[in-house]
Amino acid sequence: PCPLCCPQLEGLCSFLQLSTCSEHLLVRFCSWLLALTPDLSYSSAAVLAEQLFLKRVLSLTRPPSRHLMGALASFCSRYSQPFCRVLVAAVLREPGEGSEQTKLVCELVEECLEPDCVRLVLSQVLEVPLSEKLLPVVQAVLGRQVGEVLPTKLFDLLVLTLCQQAPAFTTSLDYAKLVTAVLTMYQSQVS
Repeated sequence: PCPLCCPQLEGLCSFLQLSTCSEHLLVRFCSWLLALTPDLSYSSAAVLAEQLFLKRVLSLTRPPSRHLMGALASFCSRYSQPFCRVLVAAVLREPGEGSEQTKLVCELVEECLEPDCVRLVLSQVLEVPLSEKLLPVVQAVLGRQVGEVLPTKLFDLLVLTLCQQAPAFTTSLDYAKLVTAVLTMYQSQVS
């Protein structure tokens, strides 16, 4: 466990200006974090996910640089649960288009997250009102779930959400693709 408590860690991050350091230094800092033993505690990793990445990701207006993407991928490879609970949850709750943020979450789902965290992302999506912005995230999750069965509760919630919110997506091609994917992948579970 990390010897620093969360307020001290937040203060240290602020003092070191980690939320605004260059992306090159961010990559080096994340490499250093991954070399620490033992691993950081969940709460420390959550603080660092927020301090290192949240502001950067929420302010993206174009695709992330390779340095930022490298730092994100390395951090979430070790600390994916706190990363998803802090960063992905904030992106999903953020109103508006957020196309760069959505693409980033999709890329992390497709390339970096372990299966349990992919399911966590789906449960987080289903906790907020479904929007056009979130449909690609669900599609990315389903793409990672090929050959795997979703837990019954999560699958039932997905189907219920898609059914209840169908009237809002009568002209959405992405929604139609998503429903088709669910019906194709889980035809034995759909009644």
